[in-house]
Amino acid sequence: MTREFVAALRAAEQKGDVEDLVALFADDAELFRLDGAGTRRGEAQEFWQQYVDQFKEISTQFTNVVEGDGDAGLEWQSTGTLANGRDIDYVGSTFLTFEDGKILGVRTYYDTAAFLEVPASTG
Repeated sequence: MTREFVAALRAAEQKGDVEDLVALFADDAELFRLDGAGTRRGEAQEFWQQYVDQFKEISTQFTNVVEGDGDAGLEWQSTGTLANGRDIDYVGSTFLTFEDGKILGVRTYYDTAAFLEVPASTG
């Protein structure tokens, strides 16, 4: 499942189409990221569409992957341009749980400060 997830995420980042990525998830999959929305259940389409919509372009490079029986941990670095035109470069980790060819859960933790708009210095 890990390779399928990575391939589908890369395709979604390149094309903006999340359908292949969403197809990997169980209908009632739990999804979490550090965006203040908390854990969602069964909202893979919205979860991944919100992800790609925040960027003009984005590319994720996976730097470490650890796989177990029914789960995986992935460390990554993403670089690109936000929808507002600002460049972004941030790191994080994603944890997957899966069974019978479907992803049951995804938890993503990342440097949320990278998304903050920092005002120009006045000093």
